[in-house]
Amino acid sequence: MTRDNAGTTTSRTSSPADGYAGDPAVRAEWDDRYADRAQLWSGRPNGALVAEVAGLTPGRVLDVGCGEGADAVWLARGGWDVTALEVSGVALERAAGHARDAGVTVRWVHAELTEAALPPGSFDLVSAQYPALPRTPDAANERALLGAVAPGGVLLLVHHAGMDTRHPHDSEFDPAAYVWPAMVAALLDDDWELEVDEQRPRPAPDGGAGAHHTDDVVLRARRLR
Repeated sequence: MTRDNAGTTTSRTSSPADGYAGDPAVRAEWDDRYADRAQLWSGRPNGALVAEVAGLTPGRVLDVGCGEGADAVWLARGGWDVTALEVSGVALERAAGHARDAGVTVRWVHAELTEAALPPGSFDLVSAQYPALPRTPDAANERALLGAVAPGGVLLLVHHAGMDTRHPHDSEFDPAAYVWPAMVAALLDDDWELEVDEQRPRPAPDGGAGAHHTDDVVLRARRLR
């Protein structure tokens, strides 16, 4: 277990779940979801990430909501210096195991995004693939995503198309409670260049939760200064 310059507790060993920073209820909710299945996601990197990272020079990347680690491992294999953030300790333990099996190093952070005390403006890529980020009146999560990107770096935010317009009574899920790409786009100012803001067909993963979603909303923005 180590502590980086920002004071964030991280781990490169078998216990990335130590030192959680965030709401215990959020951690418990997601631990329960992961514990309910031996594997929740497909185990493959997200297609939009693979497509959008092509052509980027590897640097420091923050994987927001890394889950069981497929994106983090794929990025590390591609030469990126990966910091992977997740609220579920169950998911992080699985992710750390996948990284060990792949022979790659990932810096694991067990925290909510707004509680992670990450160095501001220090990541060449911030990747948030289908994140469940709670919406707050002060847009804390939206600003945290933007604030983590270094000058010249890229924010890549991908979500399932249509999720933000679902009716709350369709399930326990209330779209008004979460952050969507349009909310982040609305905060972009002259310090940013919007490179991609579109809906596109989603490369279908082979199994895993969410495999039934057919289209993505992809937001890619570059910080100019």
